[in-house]
Amino acid sequence: MPISDWFKAREQRTYTTPTEAAVTSDLPDGVWVRCEGCKRTLYMGDLERELMVCPTCGRHHDLSAPERLVMLVDEGSFDEVDEHLRSGDPLQFTSGKVYSEQVAAAVERTGLGEAIITGRGTIGGQRAIIGIMDFRFIGASMGSVVGEKVTRAFELALAERTPLVLVTASGGARMQEGMLSLMQMAKTAAAAARLSAEGVPYIAVLTNPTMGGVTASFATLGDVLVAEPGALIGFAGPRLVEQTIRKSLPKGFQSSEFLLEHGMIDMVVDRRELKDRVALLLSYLTAGDE
Repeated sequence: MPISDWFKAREQRTYTTPTEAAVTSDLPDGVWVRCEGCKRTLYMGDLERELMVCPTCGRHHDLSAPERLVMLVDEGSFDEVDEHLRSGDPLQFTSGKVYSEQVAAAVERTGLGEAIITGRGTIGGQRAIIGIMDFRFIGASMGSVVGEKVTRAFELALAERTPLVLVTASGGARMQEGMLSLMQMAKTAAAAARLSAEGVPYIAVLTNPTMGGVTASFATLGDVLVAEPGALIGFAGPRLVEQTIRKSLPKGFQSSEFLLEHGMIDMVVDRRELKDRVALLLSYLTAGDE
């Protein structure tokens, strides 16, 4: 599905408000959602108006990459690049599920070609190369195509001397591609280093969850690291860390707030303020270029 169709679908979406006499089974799917933070049942229309942030407890609910585009990028400004790239199955990998079938199912379910969308656009009027990962696509794991699209985004930012903004969400490396997946860590990190050496700004926005090889490579190499509240950010998961070190972890370990307190990230920003904050950062980082 083209990105432009997501914008149209969002504008045309309607909701039904139930009356007291309404029967739950008669309600359209998707009208109500349960917040896992405060356990309240929320009207989907109200939640969407708050950019999927619970108005009661502030929990940031998941967003797809197309939804984040609507939230972050100026309307009508986004021009996608490298949308034709698709994952292969170099290892003919099968373990319970056939990898090629997993990819095909993810494409059908999400309407995306891969776990990241990249392109040119503006954020609050500020030009940027933009990449947004989508956790629905095999956990936004970084296979060879994700690594290639991220690397090309860095290279495009360098060629056009335009700031790069990457929004991450990932479970880590896509192990169905074996060593080819792990190589993407070095590949993307090297691309980030080339961009930094030329003084082109790079802002990373870390969302829930950003884990594994993505955290260990390009996600934490930005000039400014921004995170959404309550996001899980790290390499190995908390349970595995506890089992390895055989000690209990501090409360909130690997949360964005914990990482801010310990100096790993620069700021935690509410999603409803994110566009304005990123636009402000871009204006600061490019002020000397004019």
